[in-house]
Amino acid sequence: MANAVGDDIRINAKSISIVTGISIAYLILSYFLVGFKTDQLVLMGIFNVLFYASVVTRKFILGFTIFIVYWVIFDYMKAFPNYNYNDVAIGSLYHAEKSLFGINLHGTILTPNEYLRLKSTNALDVMAGLFYLCWIPVPLAFAAFLFFKNKRQFLYFSITFVIVNMLGFVVYYAYPAAPPWYIQFHGFTFHPLTQGNTAGLARFDKFFNISLFKSIYSKGSNVFAAMPSLHSSYPVIVLYYGIKNRLGLINWFFGVVMLGIWFTAVYASHHYVLDVLAGIVCATMGILLFNWVQSASANFNRFLNRYEAVIR
Repeated sequence: MANAVGDDIRINAKSISIVTGISIAYLILSYFLVGFKTDQLVLMGIFNVLFYASVVTRKFILGFTIFIVYWVIFDYMKAFPNYNYNDVAIGSLYHAEKSLFGINLHGTILTPNEYLRLKSTNALDVMAGLFYLCWIPVPLAFAAFLFFKNKRQFLYFSITFVIVNMLGFVVYYAYPAAPPWYIQFHGFTFHPLTQGNTAGLARFDKFFNISLFKSIYSKGSNVFAAMPSLHSSYPVIVLYYGIKNRLGLINWFFGVVMLGIWFTAVYASHHYVLDVLAGIVCATMGILLFNWVQSASANFNRFLNRYEAVIR
């Protein structure tokens, strides 16, 4: 799309036809792959409004196209359930978690999820819910900050974010895994059409008498994608680039959010400790992979230069 509009982001017949064509093609493809959803119209509406509104908004939405591509791929995963390609790890992952991180309570070995569920309190429920709500807003807000502060660092962060997600998606298909709450509600029997569940986050909704997390998890792409925990990956990327950009005290906030999300992933029974560790490894590998490609590939750097020129 960058080449279509040129470095000065001009609106002309060519750019209009390309943006319109992409928008229509996206809606048609989405209809056939995952069915019509109002979210698709909202996404295309936001993209088109910002593209045509002004030069500044045009550059902004073209920069954030990287995140839109991620969202579209994530959404399309619904059309290709990972459990169609490999067996889902249910009992094996549960027993591995218990073997490595089991907690002895009155002579019974519990997973950390099971133990924390017994120790839940309203204060922890509220804190955990607030931390988990930072999962997407904090990375996107940080990306917006970098967009206006340092376009090159924005691209580094955004592309690293997508690389980490792609690595996570590969593992999802290579090793489909049930989350801890699945065993709580369904035991060790595989049910392919299982819907998403708020699990421990339902206590947050109940405390405030809302259905916030219920609405979020009803849109999940795949229940059997617990390993790695990308919830745990995102704050690692944010903190890494926060430190890299020398943001000072704000990095302490990023660090607290990171630890809070890791805790909540286990506390709310959405992930095992093993999933969280896998998410941390995934983020680390994505960061290292990006840094290696960026330092070794002249073609990749030319792409970055071109993209930066488009959004500057």
